[in-house]
Amino acid sequence: MKNAFWGYWLILLGIFVVVIMMLVQNLTTSSTQDYYLIKEITESALVDAVDYSYYRSYGEIKINKEKFYESFLRRFAETASLSTTYTVSFYGVYEAPPKVSVEVKSKSNTFNVVGDPESFDMVERIDAIIEGNAL
Repeated sequence: MKNAFWGYWLILLGIFVVVIMMLVQNLTTSSTQDYYLIKEITESALVDAVDYSYYRSYGEIKINKEKFYESFLRRFAETASLSTTYTVSFYGVYEAPPKVSVEVKSKSNTFNVVGDPESFDMVERIDAIIEGNAL
């Protein structure tokens, strides 16, 4: 009977460790995932916003601001986490030469650790520029 109790305690310890690992993984990987998500979405939205008629006429790369905003927000909304609140800000969006600065603030849910409410808020900033005749 004594050995059976040790088995129960071992199973409970295993469940406890798995739950803690899931919580820690969810909090620590969100920053890296958000950074690469924002980076890929910004690059794709920049390519979507290129004004090809202006490029054909003048040989210079130019983007359409409104098209960039629309494409970025649509792509971000499709892939963002539903359990996190995001605030998206655009700084320094220039049409020619094409340069954008995007800041995404994420506010995760609050949880209690030993009676103290804890939340992890992340701020990701990225600057992107299209250069040369890469099109």
